[in-house]
Amino acid sequence: MFKHILIATDGSELAAKAVTTGLELAKALAAEVTFVAVTEPRTHLVPVSLPPVLTEDDEALKRAAETVLANAGAEATKLNITCRSVHVFNDFPAEAILKEAKARDCDVIVMASHGRRGLARLVLGGETLRVVTHGAIPVLVCR
Repeated sequence: MFKHILIATDGSELAAKAVTTGLELAKALAAEVTFVAVTEPRTHLVPVSLPPVLTEDDEALKRAAETVLANAGAEATKLNITCRSVHVFNDFPAEAILKEAKARDCDVIVMASHGRRGLARLVLGGETLRVVTHGAIPVLVCR
């Protein structure tokens, strides 16, 4: 069925459910896993023509993503699941998740959703909804 599962995580408690669910699915199907963590752009106010400058905040974000991915990888190792991890820096989550799934030839994406509705969805966005509607592969949404 599924041979390669992409699991999106941001280290949150809700994303931990997606990690657990994705790993259970991988174990049941003897599939490999790619974990992805995405660090969003900090601002849209900087002109695109300027070269990117890494700040201490950016370094902290990178370290946090590395920790999240290392923790997810440790969970996979406990279950003897082959896994890889990728941190996508300075990209929008839905776009980055879809790009990574395609680039790594994944069969399914596992990710969490906060289940926001109405104005909260408009204001805070809906990355999971974007992945579901713009993706070409199945998406397992965990709540």
